[in-house]
Amino acid sequence: MFTRRSLLQGSLTAAAALALRPDAAAAANAPGVTDTDIKIGQTMPYSGPASAYGAIGRAEIAYFRMINETGGVNGRKINLVSLDDGYSPPRTVEQIRRLVEEEQVAFIFNSLGTPSNSA
Repeated sequence: MFTRRSLLQGSLTAAAALALRPDAAAAANAPGVTDTDIKIGQTMPYSGPASAYGAIGRAEIAYFRMINETGGVNGRKINLVSLDDGYSPPRTVEQIRRLVEEEQVAFIFNSLGTPSNSA
């Protein structure tokens, strides 16, 4: 049985594994990736009917802060840009577009919920 903790650990492990791939180190010219930073994005329901799950996003922000304080991943700091989607698919589309087009994140990480991910 999955718990919130095991799901969070699995998701963060997967993100770290992607960041440590040998070809990821060579992708310095990819959007959201520099020699010193990896910028990733996510949407979370910090408001709206599923706002209690916003705690997951806050925990992930704290986790990446801890990783950065201990030297980052493969020498790179992880910059997590986490935006509120209010658990509303139309708002999720707006926020994801902002993450990709304006924030230029390398990838979208662990957004919450079937409606949001289906959007």
